[in-house]
Amino acid sequence: MRRRPFLGLLPAALATPTATRAQTQAQAQAQSPTPTSPSTSAPVAPVAPENPALGVSHRALAFPADHGSHPDTHVEWWYVTGWLRSGARERVDATPEFGFQVTFFRTRTGLAADSASRFAARQLVFAHVALTDVSAQAPAGGALHDQRVARQGFGIAATPGPTLPQAVRLRDWTLQRLAPSGHDDPHGRLRIDVRTGRFALALDLVATQPLLLQGESGWSQKGPDPAEASHYYSEPQLAVRGRLERAGASARDVSGRAWLDHEWSDQYLAHGAVGWDWVGFNLVDGAALMAFRLRRADGSVIWAGGSYRSAGGALRNFAAGQVRFEPLRHWTSPRTHATYPVEWMLSTPAGHWRVTALQDDQELDSRGSTGAIYWEGLSALRGDDGRTLGWGYLELTGYAGQLRL
Repeated sequence: MRRRPFLGLLPAALATPTATRAQTQAQAQAQSPTPTSPSTSAPVAPVAPENPALGVSHRALAFPADHGSHPDTHVEWWYVTGWLRSGARERVDATPEFGFQVTFFRTRTGLAADSASRFAARQLVFAHVALTDVSAQAPAGGALHDQRVARQGFGIAATPGPTLPQAVRLRDWTLQRLAPSGHDDPHGRLRIDVRTGRFALALDLVATQPLLLQGESGWSQKGPDPAEASHYYSEPQLAVRGRLERAGASARDVSGRAWLDHEWSDQYLAHGAVGWDWVGFNLVDGAALMAFRLRRADGSVIWAGGSYRSAGGALRNFAAGQVRFEPLRHWTSPRTHATYPVEWMLSTPAGHWRVTALQDDQELDSRGSTGAIYWEGLSALRGDDGRTLGWGYLELTGYAGQLRL
């Protein structure tokens, strides 16, 4: 069964060019471009080329085309998480001061497929951004977040085409993949620009390792039915430098590490799944760890998987029965009353680790865009001896109600 996410939000997306969080609407409107701004007065750009309709299958991924959008598939996301410290000099072994998340989603609505109208809402684009200050212990917590949604087109929302440079954009929030600086430049380069009413990120990301194709060369099974699958690749160990601004504080230079996931699917959630648990960690020694599981309402596992790539490049993929998430500690949100496991024992064929949230309150309420409430936050990866081996992100969905994709 193909699920249709977010269709209950179509009226809001169609009524206005962009929808944002209710508590930041006034700020967003105050910061929106003036009538003379190019983003509102420029003529509508010509339709950009798109990737051919290839669906989700056992095919070889091709780049840079597969960095771009796949509008024939139902759902797709470009997802960047990372950690930052003050200063321009990167220290991968130092405790982070900040965590950040920047995610763009595209969904094919299945509506007006035969309409020639430019106003037909065939594709919606959503964006979530978040910043966690792990030093902030005020009652409101250190996690700040914002969200947007718009139908694609009209110079407001765009997804990347098959050739470099490529960009996914929702008004002035952008994630760009840049063209090489020269013929001898082997590094992938990305740029994040996000400004909200409470924080802003301007970050340059540079690849230090090759792409990591998840699953079977980028085909990642998500359930017992072969149709329950996605195309999925990661870019771990991205070196990050840039500027961070936060309301009430001076702008600062920052550096750190990031992880990018790009995934697209026609049927991501297996039948009976209410959500998933996922981790992505950049280890201090240069290794990369990813693991996930999809759960039923009773907590039992439908499917699991993951991978570990050593600093030397040796890759080990995990079969569905080789990954175990064991919750150790829970936190209950005072706002939604959802309870999340924020500390885990993770067991895989590559090792056993303790996953620990660096701040309990990293819940994100995205009912103003994708409709979901979920937990996503900066976490530490620790060995049996308690030593910190890396930092990354833990994502928990389906604990505040069934996730619908």
